[in-house]
Amino acid sequence: MIIIAHNIRSLHNVGSIFRSADVFAVEKLYLTGYTGTPPQKEIAKTALGSEDRVVWEKVEDIFSLIEKLRSEGYLVLGLETGTEVMPIDSLSFDQPIALVLGNEVTGIEPEVVEKLDGLTEIPMPGAKKSLNVSVAAGIAMFVLSREK
Repeated sequence: MIIIAHNIRSLHNVGSIFRSADVFAVEKLYLTGYTGTPPQKEIAKTALGSEDRVVWEKVEDIFSLIEKLRSEGYLVLGLETGTEVMPIDSLSFDQPIALVLGNEVTGIEPEVVEKLDGLTEIPMPGAKKSLNVSVAAGIAMFVLSREK
């Protein structure tokens, strides 16, 4: 599994995503758009050393990255809420997944969504219908790591 953290503004969230990526043995973490990169104390505070263990790369152009990963056989999905999304716990796939995480407030931009193979969401039966991006990332990585 590959994770693409796109336009994540909080360095603490970036650090938490690193930590979850380490826990769930993510193949690679791409930091795209304006997502911050190590070394930074805010990332280190929540990553707890994971920023040194997880293979990562800074990529400015998410569109080229999506095409590259697709050409390498990845199914590129966005983790998002809304219509026309598949619940993550009901996904069935025969190819490796590259999962795009979007901005904490605005989500994944529509022009990026258009380039994805689809969207998936974490079912949320409670009143609140959104999670912190790093929390959602951890849940998604857990579910997808069990689908092997």
